[in-house]
Amino acid sequence: MFGLTELIVVLLIVLLVFGAGKLPQIGDALGRSIKNFKRAASGNDEIEVAPKPRELGGEAKPPIDVETKVK
Repeated sequence: MFGLTELIVVLLIVLLVFGAGKLPQIGDALGRSIKNFKRAASGNDEIEVAPKPRELGGEAKPPIDVETKVK
């Protein structure tokens, strides 16, 4: 389908368009999309759409209690 040269050219264009910082997020989203597609094709109706805590900027933080913060 694609030769090595074509694959390298496509990857370089993606790197230039999105930048090196976005590549892990793009890869994770692509992997999740493929996993959801396989899950849907096998007949399982549940699809993962919630972002993982590390995508939100680190570990999940507990909610702030407004009442104790005001006192």
